[in-house]
Amino acid sequence: MQGVVKAIQAHGNRLKHAVLQHLRFTDGFYWPNIVSRFETAISSPRIPHKGLENITVYELLKAKGEEEKEVVYWCRTSDTVYDAVQNMTQHNIGALVVIKPEDEKLLAGIVTERDYLRKIIVQGKSSTSTRVGEIMTDENKLISVTSDTNILKAMQLMIDHHIRHVPVIDKKVVGMISIVDVIRTILEQQHAEVKHLNEYIRGNY
Repeated sequence: MQGVVKAIQAHGNRLKHAVLQHLRFTDGFYWPNIVSRFETAISSPRIPHKGLENITVYELLKAKGEEEKEVVYWCRTSDTVYDAVQNMTQHNIGALVVIKPEDEKLLAGIVTERDYLRKIIVQGKSSTSTRVGEIMTDENKLISVTSDTNILKAMQLMIDHHIRHVPVIDKKVVGMISIVDVIRTILEQQHAEVKHLNEYIRGNY
């Protein structure tokens, strides 16, 4: 049975390594540091252990406390990039849903911290005179998921398209998830799996 535990741990390490291979140098962030930080803070998983193949985006939103309130941070295409960045900073988030000023029910796209870095800072533009609509990812190019999307599929979408944020759309935008949310959930589930097997070996079941 101890061999089974080691096998699970090895599988988890291979999974983590595969994720890091894709994300190690994405957007200039050193992802192993982020993963290490989460590994020290997963003793109480936000989502009960049930296996990654059974976890949906809805459950991730629920763990974040967003599934009922439909917490969506947004800005308008006509807002300045400076105001959008202030909004992200205030709420400690990395992306905003962008809506059309003439109809706040219509999705225009999303704007992320990466858009700000690449299209404002690197190009030496002014954030106070540039509008969000000029740097956002347009709705026609948007990658999104639904509440019932499996978390592993959501992770694969983000890896394949080299993105770190995806809006959750169920006819309307109901939330936003990030690659950090997904990685944390993966590590939590791996930790819970090993813990349960260890308890089984010790006769706690």
